[in-house]
Amino acid sequence: MKWQSNSTYWASALALFAFFLTWSFAYSLFPLWLNQTLQLSGQQAGVVFAANALGALCVMPLYGVIQDKLGTGKQLLFTLGAFMVCVGPFFTFVYQPLLISHFYIGAAVGALYAAAAFGAAVGTLEAFVERVGRQHNVEFGKARVWGSLGWALATFIAGSLFNLSPHINFWLASVTGVCFLVFLAWLPSQPAHTHSSSSDKVTMHDVFALFRLLSFWRLCVYVMGVSCLYQIYDQQFPIYFASLFETVADGNRYYGYLNSLQVFLEAGMMFVAPFIVNRVGPKNGLLLSGVIMALRMLLSGVVEDPVSISVIKLLHALELPILLVSVFKYIAATFDARLSATIYLVGFHVFTQVVTSALSSPIGNMYDELGFADAYLLLGCVVCLSLVVSWWVLEDHDRREPAMHKIRMNDA
Repeated sequence: MKWQSNSTYWASALALFAFFLTWSFAYSLFPLWLNQTLQLSGQQAGVVFAANALGALCVMPLYGVIQDKLGTGKQLLFTLGAFMVCVGPFFTFVYQPLLISHFYIGAAVGALYAAAAFGAAVGTLEAFVERVGRQHNVEFGKARVWGSLGWALATFIAGSLFNLSPHINFWLASVTGVCFLVFLAWLPSQPAHTHSSSSDKVTMHDVFALFRLLSFWRLCVYVMGVSCLYQIYDQQFPIYFASLFETVADGNRYYGYLNSLQVFLEAGMMFVAPFIVNRVGPKNGLLLSGVIMALRMLLSGVVEDPVSISVIKLLHALELPILLVSVFKYIAATFDARLSATIYLVGFHVFTQVVTSALSSPIGNMYDELGFADAYLLLGCVVCLSLVVSWWVLEDHDRREPAMHKIRMNDA
């Protein structure tokens, strides 16, 4: 019924809004907190990012399998919501003191927390909303718009508050985490087995069968060579951006404003992205987003003034919506829908974290040795080469039978 679809849409939208609001308050200025508040070097910041990626890598497969078994059950999401509520106390009384006094222990503890609350949680929530949306005729992209708006609003506020005290942002994150739990309770929930026969239940055999699929590894090639390097590029970009201004405080403030503008534009693109991807197909959508990523990296290594770098930053508003919509449509066209959360978390997010864990510290050291501009040029060239490989390995199979179903019939 229409009222059920509307209710599901608004519940999904507000849950995403509160989640990204919380995440942004906690982590949108995280690189600045490491660099300016804790006085960590580029290499040390790289270690923290690598640890966060490794933590997410460990937690994501677990989240994916649990959520696929729960279907549209919300027990796991309520658990991660509880972690979100603890942002303020954790950063203030646990994370910061540990990073100062026992750096590696602090990095490890912070990585587990970041993964449980946000790094692994975002994919779980997005996959959950996409699955609920398919059941209630709600387009994922239209609901995901509100996640972008939440990030934009928090970042707009966080830039100025950071100059007063970063802890204000952390405690605001705890408040908005409570709001997330309220909106999550509104979302429809129904265990997977309610409408499914035993033959339709997700088993560990189904999960491990993914790793025998060539289609799965084709997607992973794109993720590791394109999306992962872009995430590494983006990690310490706020530090480079702030360095281009006369004072660091000005850079922090303007980065908050710019990031908000970018995410507002990103929200608008979320409405347009499904149309673009439907026209060009999931494969070409992935390649298009990769081209925009490479362009932003290369241009970041060329320009040297705040205005130009700000324009380049706004390219992210085009890239991310196309990437997200393309990934979900690629997965839907290729794999068993019952395993959408596992595929999204493992095939996209986990492999992103694998490469990020391995390269964050070396690239952080490269920033220290070569400078940001030269490092960006090098990363951009690598992504261009990866796009050529991805064009060759990714398949456009919109009209083919999902690969997992073929495996299951062959097994039978």
